[in-house]
Formats: sequence, structure tokens, C-alpha cells
Amino acid sequence: MLHGQRLTVVVPAYNTGARVLRVIATLPPFVDRCVVVDDASVDDTPTLLAGCDDARLEVVRHTENRGVGGAIATGYQRALDHGADLVAVMAGDAQMDPSDLEALATPVALGRADYAKGNRLRHPDCLRAMPLTRWVGNVALSAMTRAATGLDHVGDSQCGYTVIARRVLERVDVAQMWSRYGYPNHLLGALAFVGVRVVDVTVRPVYADERSGVRLRDALVTVPRILALVAWARVRARPLLPVRAPLGEAVKA
Repeated sequence: MLHGQRLTVVVPAYNTGARVLRVIATLPPFVDRCVVVDDASVDDTPTLLAGCDDARLEVVRHTENRGVGGAIATGYQRALDHGADLVAVMAGDAQMDPSDLEALATPVALGRADYAKGNRLRHPDCLRAMPLTRWVGNVALSAMTRAATGLDHVGDSQCGYTVIARRVLERVDVAQMWSRYGYPNHLLGALAFVGVRVVDVTVRPVYADERSGVRLRDALVTVPRILALVAWARVRARPLLPVRAPLGEAVKA
């Protein structure tokens, strides 16, 4: 537990190979459960996961690829089913530093925020560690996301290192968020609409020799299109995702 809260880490994994085992092996001891969602990998990822004997691990396998957002939605539901109070997301390619998890989760665990989002762009090593093309893309998309959502303090919209409170997952149907690249922008817009308290936490950017799965079309077309939908929904005062109850109210059975 962390500050008396049960913490589950959701790990979306698609063709990650042995890197996902590194993620599992380096999870801090305060993590209660790890749900790896294998999003229909076609490499040795399923075999490697089957041989992992970490007592905290649950592996859920999709028979069809649903995208990273779809994998996270599956993991969120499994975390709720097992009584998690906090749910973190860490990528299966080991691009997130587990030593940052406590700082990321603490504001949510202490009730200061409902959703904590990692910010790599604020880290002093960012310009050295992050490839220039990714830095430019992240800066541009983050600026567009701030304009569309009204979350002026969110500095790194594309960072997938996050922690969300159970109270949010019980009230906002995140299973219907955008399922592929662009899901962070769609989810931020949906959470902003219902008044979720979002906090930025500086995290270390981690890059090795892995190949990015982001296509140019995603950055230039898909995300701007999603953000246009976010902005339009905000203007019309309509939620992007179904809301079961406002954050301060009890959920009806």
C-alpha cells in the first residue's frame, strides 16, 4: 500500500518482448497488484509473461488488438474488480522510471488530486534524453491540448505515466475513451469536463533504441481531430464520456 491506499499498476503491452518483464521486476514494493494487458501480441511476449512468477501479477490477453487505450480500459476494470484505490499506468516498453511512481501517486493517495499526469518536458534531462522530433511533437500537441481542454497547467499531454483515483473510475466510463493513439488527449478532455482535479508531476524521460509506434498521420491528423472534438464538446457543454455521477455524489446502484 501507499499512504494506506491499495495501488494497482496497469501495463499495456504489445510486442514488448522482454522489456515488459523489466517493468514487472522493477515495480516498487508498495505496489499491491500488477495487471499486464497483452494486446494480442504476435511475438514472444505471451510466452515470456506466462513464465513470470511474480505473485502480484495478473495477465489479461486480448484476442484482437484494441490499441493502447483499449488495453488500459481493460486494465482499469480489472483493477476496480480487485479493489484498487489507486490505478497507475506504466508502459510495457520500460520507458517509465519506477522510481517516479511514489511521487506521481502521492497527490492522489493523499486526496490532493484525482488524476496525476507525468510531465517529462519539465525534467532537466528532457532535451538530452528525448529525441528532437518527439520533443517538438510533444510540445506542440501539449499546447493544443491545453487550449482544447482548458487545463492550462498540463505540460505534457502525451505522457502515459499516470495515476487515477478509484472515485473517478467509478463515475466516468473510461471504457469508452478513444482506444488508440490520442487516448490521453480524449481522456483529459473528458476528465476536465467533470471537474477532475488534475496535477502535473515531473518524471524522468526514458528512451533507448526502441522504435516508436507513432505514425506521422497520428500526430498530424488523429490527435488534432480528437482535440477538435474535445473543444467542440467543451463549447457545447456536453460530456465526452458517460458520467454516472458527479465526483462529490454517491454512485447509484
